[in-house]
Amino acid sequence: MNQLTLTNQEISSINETLVELSYRYPSAGDPEFLRCAGVFAHNLPGRVRTFLNDFRSLELPSGIGLISGYPIDDWKIGRTPKHWKCSHDALRTVEEEMLLILFGSLLGEPLGWATQQDGHVIHDVLPIKGHEHEQLGSSSQELLTWHVEDAFHPYRCDYLGMMCLRNNQRIATNVASIDAISLSPAEVEILFQPRFNIQPDESHLRKNKSNQLNGGDDDVEKAYDNIERMRTDPEKLAVLFGDRQSPYIRLDPYFMQRLDNDEEGQAALDSLIEKLEANLHDIVLQAGDFVFIDNYRVVHGRKPFVAKYDGTDRWLKRINLTRDLRKSRASRRTADSRIIY
Repeated sequence: MNQLTLTNQEISSINETLVELSYRYPSAGDPEFLRCAGVFAHNLPGRVRTFLNDFRSLELPSGIGLISGYPIDDWKIGRTPKHWKCSHDALRTVEEEMLLILFGSLLGEPLGWATQQDGHVIHDVLPIKGHEHEQLGSSSQELLTWHVEDAFHPYRCDYLGMMCLRNNQRIATNVASIDAISLSPAEVEILFQPRFNIQPDESHLRKNKSNQLNGGDDDVEKAYDNIERMRTDPEKLAVLFGDRQSPYIRLDPYFMQRLDNDEEGQAALDSLIEKLEANLHDIVLQAGDFVFIDNYRVVHGRKPFVAKYDGTDRWLKRINLTRDLRKSRASRRTADSRIIY
């Protein structure tokens, strides 16, 4: 894993930038802040900018970049919310959210989904009562099966960014890199062919829509209709792509149907899944950790745990980052919109 620990001097410099930005903008989701975040990121310490630039441009081994050491005031951020849609004092975490966006903007452009968390760019990842056994980031007692983020969608992110605000129970995120496994040339060739399908995960389904912000919006309803079509009639796709000597990956085993009429394809897929499973390792994020996962090279999941629902549960902030915002232009309302419909 590639890791950078912030120094006291770097933290002081970062905080000066955050104080100024939080005075100018009401939230990290403010459209103007998002538009200019890449410019503001140039004020970050040089060592941070170099670390993230190298992570992006060199595709460093492991596909995991961790920035640690940023201080979190547990009293200031308040209690872990009961639900991502619950109204809570967003001002308590505005500076932390801005820093996640600033770090992320050195890797790509933040984007969100009309079908996830009311179209917000920044998501809360926390346990929700009633979701204990779902395949959702808000589950707890169920193993969140490892996957590529939004693997079903052609506009899935290049990088997943997460900031830890609280993790007193030391709940582990598990990860595995395609770079760490070896496949036979025959398996690689099969996995490069469009013989597989991936259905949308549950976070995009209508049953998880809150109706707080997007009720009655025709574009949102069409987005959900599109998700339903992708669920009932998924297109054939390749699981590996890019360079055959160092491939990228597109995989979500829990939401993939078995290939009953393609024994060769299923055998290659099973081999890939087994080898990734054998190479899983844990990352325990602590308060003040920022982790960036290369969504083209690394799968991630989460170990099960028992939530307390007392305001002290694990709480992360999450963003999706794309290196090419233009490729999703047909699914966004305007050129500067960050939401995919």
